[in-house]
Amino acid sequence: MFNNIGVSGLIIILAIALVVFGPAKLPQLGRAFGDTLREFRNSTRGIVDDAEPADSGTTQEVKRLS
Repeated sequence: MFNNIGVSGLIIILAIALVVFGPAKLPQLGRAFGDTLREFRNSTRGIVDDAEPADSGTTQEVKRLS
């Protein structure tokens, strides 16, 4: 979806964000966006970590049966 956004597209998006939100709000918005991404990554990492032990047990059982 966003594979074809180039440098010029990013500059235009940042300029529009600057006009819409103003220079005082942009650092707050960036910080909130970063916190949201960090929380999402931590949550997905926890889900993946929970799923791995079940997969490794199945793999060991398959190896044992082979």
